[in-house]
This record gives sequence, C-alpha cells and structure tokens, in this order.
Amino acid sequence: MKTIQVELGERSYPIYIGACFSNSEIVKKAVTHREVIIVTNETVAPLYLDQVQAIFKEQGRVVLSIILPDGESYKTLDTVNKIFTFLLEHNVSRKAALVALGGGVIGDMTGYAAACYQRGVDFFQMPTTLLSQVDSSVGGKTGVNHPLGKNMIGAFKQPLAVFIDPMTLSTLPAPEIKAGFAEVIKHGIIQDSDYFKYLEENLDKIYALDESALNYIISGSCQIKASVVAQDETEQGIRATLNLGHTFGHAVETTLGYGTWLHGEAVGLGMVMAADLSCRLGLIDSDAVKRVTELIERAGLPIIAPPSMSPEQFMTAMARDKKVESGTLRLVLFKSIGDGFVTADFAVEKLQETLRAFCHS
Repeated sequence: MKTIQVELGERSYPIYIGACFSNSEIVKKAVTHREVIIVTNETVAPLYLDQVQAIFKEQGRVVLSIILPDGESYKTLDTVNKIFTFLLEHNVSRKAALVALGGGVIGDMTGYAAACYQRGVDFFQMPTTLLSQVDSSVGGKTGVNHPLGKNMIGAFKQPLAVFIDPMTLSTLPAPEIKAGFAEVIKHGIIQDSDYFKYLEENLDKIYALDESALNYIISGSCQIKASVVAQDETEQGIRATLNLGHTFGHAVETTLGYGTWLHGEAVGLGMVMAADLSCRLGLIDSDAVKRVTELIERAGLPIIAPPSMSPEQFMTAMARDKKVESGTLRLVLFKSIGDGFVTADFAVEKLQETLRAFCHS
C-alpha cells in the first residue's frame, strides 16, 4: 500500500494506492462514521457495491446506497438533486459520510452534494476509472455541467481520504482506459519530462494493465497533482496548469453535447492543439509537437477536431471557459515538455491559425 499526502493544513488527507477493496483494513480505519452513504452508478454497482458495502457492514455501520444513471450527460443539477432527495428521505444526519464509488462523474457529483447537504458533510473518494484515479478524485474540485459550459457550477470540497485500487481497471472498457491516460500524459507535459518519457517508453505495458506500470503512473500522477494542489488549492495560479488541453477539450464537449466524446478524448485533442499553438508562438520546437502528437495518437486518442466543428464554434465555447478573466481568454501552454504555464499573452490570430488547422469546416 502506497500513501501520498495532500498537504493542505487542517484539510490535509491521504491517498492510498493498493489493494484497498480486498485488504480493507485501511478503509475501516479511515472511515469512522456511523452512517455511510455510498453513491455509485448502474455500471459500477454490479461490480463493486456489494464488496464495498460489506467493508462497512462488518463494523455494524448504517450503510445506505444510491445508484445513479451512468454517463457524462447525467452530470447535472437534476441528478445531484436526486442525491439530496435520497439523503432527506432517509433522514441522513450531518455526521454521516458520503462515499463516491465510481468514476469522475460520480466523484464530482458526490463531492458537490457533500459540500451542500446541510452546509457540508464528510466524503471519501473510491475512484474506479483511470481518469478518476489519476486526476479527478484528488484536489477537491466538485460540480456539475451546464448546457452552456462544462463544470461551471460547483464548489471546492476536499475528501477526507482517497482509496485507489488499481485492480478496478481490469473491468474498465478500453476506451475509458485511453481517456484516462490523457490526464496522465497531461501531468508529464506540464510538470515532469522524465515522467513523459516513461509514458512514451511504456505505453504497451500500461495498456496491458501491467501492475508495476499502473502503480507507477497512478502514483506519479497523484504525486504531481498533490504537489500542485498543495501550492494552490483554489486555482489562483499554478493549479490552472492542470487544465492543459481542457479549454479546447471543453469546447468540444459543450458543442457536441456531453458524452458524445469522452472527456479524456477531448482533452487529448486539446493537448495536441495546445502544442500546435505553443509552437506557432515560438515557445516550443516542432520536435516537441511531434512527441506530444505521436504519444496521443499511439494512445488511441483523437488528434483532429470533430468534422462538424468550426473555428467559430471553438471560439464561442472557449469564451465561456472558467479561465476567462475580464473578457480575456487565458490558455495553458508550454515552453518545453515538463514546463507548462498559464497565459493570456498570445496573438489571437495565432490561435485562429491553430483552430483552422484542426477544423474540417
């Protein structure tokens, strides 16, 4: 069992990486609440709900479960309201703990519900997808989508602990593995060139679910994210670099409709576009663009925008991005692999060149 600490003063918490589900003592010690409410979805419930319920029932806890529909299209206020209704109907107290069992959608909605229910209850993350294990379960960002913008409604709510069991990836469909790997690549580009090189050299092992390779990338990504979050919890500075590729990617998700492309697919494309723009601005050379593009393409992620999207649609959606300040768009770019930064200092015509280069229409 590997432990990584997210250092946030009184809100600090551990990330446990290992056989958390089968060797459950670490879970039992961390979750001491009398009432435990597990929030999961229709896909994950048949696989892991009984096993997780048993962990808490062995100790005589009151264990309730709510099973939500699966998919990005359900990451809405209406779905979060189903959680509130369930909690109220069962007279769940402020002393209870919510447990998010599932991917990033479940984690985001459960965390947001925990931030709001009776003005705040404790919650824990038990992520079961690669994307949620390496990214969304760590850092306390919670929330839902709106038809006009992704993740525009939410709150910062840190979990009390994160339990990552890599064995859950054995039941994850291949497209979801690929989508999660986009966030792994992102961490290498913005923070660690050696980590990026490891991904280039070990992609086959990772996709074969080699245990040592999975433990390496999950631990590596969590370590990078924990370090960034500790420096900038509420995204006033360096934490915004974790959004590399997301401004372009969110534009795709918002325009096509949530769930049409997986989040990681959209981010993969977004990182290639960010690399292209970084090169057009003279920040990186063509070799760096080639390395990023080749790894993302080898990973099975898109490197060309959806045929239906135009540069104008990108610009419209990007104008609503959370990183827009006083009407000025800020983007995450990079000066080299391992050195990402946020800037509003770029020529708009260069951005438009990038959009035209990737769009069919």
